[in-house]
Amino acid sequence: MRQRKLSKKHWTWGSTSLILSTPIPMERARNIWAGLGTDYVDLYIIHRFDYTTPIEETMEALHGLVKAGKVRALGASAMYGYQFMKMQYAAERNGWTKFVSMQNHYNLLYREDERELIPICNEMGIARTPYSPLAAGHLSRPVWNSESRRSATDKMAAQKYNATEEVDMKIVDCVAALAAEKNCTMTQIALAWQFAKGVTAPIIGGTKAKYFEDATGAFEVRLTKEDITRLEAHYIPHKVVGAL
Repeated sequence: MRQRKLSKKHWTWGSTSLILSTPIPMERARNIWAGLGTDYVDLYIIHRFDYTTPIEETMEALHGLVKAGKVRALGASAMYGYQFMKMQYAAERNGWTKFVSMQNHYNLLYREDERELIPICNEMGIARTPYSPLAAGHLSRPVWNSESRRSATDKMAAQKYNATEEVDMKIVDCVAALAAEKNCTMTQIALAWQFAKGVTAPIIGGTKAKYFEDATGAFEVRLTKEDITRLEAHYIPHKVVGAL
């Protein structure tokens, strides 16, 4: 399996990544890696902050995976900025491997991490690889709900987005209007905005090849400062979700 460095504007299918809630014992790591058909993974992401384990214990365990050659780089996800800083500083103090990426909740309908976590990542040179860049599909269609099974059954998405549907539809309308003006899809506008905001690689949750093909069209979309201001104009503060 080839190694691939995280760089500006590439999709996450170019490398092997693994997301787990906590660091794992070496023997279990070997079993998981064997099941994946590889000796290592390029990027190992801890799913969220572990409130039950001392930070030093977590970072030392992660460093052990890197030293053993089972992991090439470390990433974090779903935590507050101060928690991420504490983990980075613990690694720095002890000469352990630091995180190189952050997978946070970020899209045109949810921008709360612009207050703390994103500035920290930018200051540290951390690659941002946000999940839900299309807000569970709301940014990919001109109506709030679709007839898909996911729209009817995804309780997590409903919990994250439905409470602010009325105001967020103004943003969806802006995405739809701008897509029509630029002769592209809403998905491409939403992802082009991510790149304009300094995102390295948004996590695309497509279920069909055509959705990925649509997403790659975002590379060809250029948003002006006026476009970005227009897309962001209707945003209001939201309840924090994800970093819990």
